[in-house]
Amino acid sequence: MRSLRFIAAGALVSHPQLALQSLDGMAHNLYPLLFKASYLLERVEVVRAVLGRWPAEEFPLGALLGPSGDHPEDLRDRACRACLEACVRGLADHALQGGRHRRLRVADLTGIQDVQVQRCPCGRALGKWGRTRLLAKTCCALQAEPLGAGRPVQVLADLFVTEGNFEVVAQALRPAGRAPLRVQCPSLRADSLSPRQLLQLLRLAGPGSLRSLAVVHNVRLHAGHVRDLLRVGLPQLASLTLPTKAFDTPPAWAPNPDAEDALLTSIAGELGQMSRLTELGVAFSRLTGKVPKLLGPLRTPLRALDLANCALNHADMAFLADCVHAAHLEVLDLSGHHLADLYPATFFRLLGRAAQTLRVLTLEDCGFTDSHVSMLVLGLSPCHQLRELKFLGNPLSARALRRLFVALCELPELRCVEFPVPRDCYPEGAPYPQDELAMSKFDQQKYDEIAQELRAVLLRADRGDIQVSTPLFGSFDPDIQETSSELGGFLLQAFKTALENFSRALKQAE
Repeated sequence: MRSLRFIAAGALVSHPQLALQSLDGMAHNLYPLLFKASYLLERVEVVRAVLGRWPAEEFPLGALLGPSGDHPEDLRDRACRACLEACVRGLADHALQGGRHRRLRVADLTGIQDVQVQRCPCGRALGKWGRTRLLAKTCCALQAEPLGAGRPVQVLADLFVTEGNFEVVAQALRPAGRAPLRVQCPSLRADSLSPRQLLQLLRLAGPGSLRSLAVVHNVRLHAGHVRDLLRVGLPQLASLTLPTKAFDTPPAWAPNPDAEDALLTSIAGELGQMSRLTELGVAFSRLTGKVPKLLGPLRTPLRALDLANCALNHADMAFLADCVHAAHLEVLDLSGHHLADLYPATFFRLLGRAAQTLRVLTLEDCGFTDSHVSMLVLGLSPCHQLRELKFLGNPLSARALRRLFVALCELPELRCVEFPVPRDCYPEGAPYPQDELAMSKFDQQKYDEIAQELRAVLLRADRGDIQVSTPLFGSFDPDIQETSSELGGFLLQAFKTALENFSRALKQAE
């Protein structure tokens, strides 16, 4: 329930001119209420003015939009374009002020959650990439302005950088003088950059304070690049995600197992120096037999590990089942490995050791069939902390899924299940794993009937709190959604370059 104070703040900001006239005489402890009320009602002129006159030394955007005693609703999932633009403009206004109004020292713009459906009245979102560009352009515009008395305002922001905004972000991170706004980057996501650009960006962003680094999709790295990247020094890094084929041997190297082993040892040594690293994602890198060497030197137990489609062998699985990380894992992705057929004992030993902590488990395209359901039920039964289970792409029948859902009802914390289209809905003899075209050719009416039966299983067990779905082409990714046109252009250019190289090679062969 909203407090009377918040209701009064909402009434005031509903009359923007009156609110703007009243700000200078307002008690400082009311500014957080005015900010949240104006953000909720999308009174952007008030949002800008409140931040322009912010009376405290810190402005924590995420905390201000989160639940409070005056207003329990969480607004952090409202990435409202109009309000966020007003925030940045108000921040610029504040940074250029002198005198008693200029008190702000740190503006923390992290904490915004990007979601598929915006709840703000305008319905227009400003995603992470857009927020990055807006802040960078604002910082660059202010670099020509005199700082005046006092220190610059430090701005904490999660950055998402691609080829499309690289230049302006790089300029914002390397001001020539004492700029009014100085960007600090606790979290960096990079896509569609060259290795040289990535390394430059990392150095500019301040690797000594970086806590999260995600290098994804269209950044073409090999193991030599990864080693150079880690040698920059990332002492505070807690989360690291690397792109596809990041552990491939550099193409210029002649085949040499000893050199490849030395390169992996060097990378593992750099990871071992990161005393805060607890999340590691290396999906779609061929790591056959390399997991013990890669994870063995780590100094802290991992809480999140993504090894999807890494071509693991028995030695890798045995290491995972017995290593120190197993008892601390909260998020685990082993998609793309036929676990029940190839490594049944080690896989279920790993589940048993992770049972007390595991919250999210992803087992897509793992070859689970009806004959494996009893083993799967047995392995999952002790995982009482599990909140999300994703097992798309496994050839399970409707009967097997019903049996599995009965068992899932016994997991008290489970809230989300992503299950495959039942095998019954595809033509007889359909092969697995499926490509995207084959995956989409199923009997929709039959699927709807089976899905309804599965939801009925949950309701009979009084587990309507479990949300179930079949996102055939993956869950919503706000970052990919926001930059899809740029990524598409990047892929087309890469395809064109590959064709030109192939044509050149053919001519040389002739």
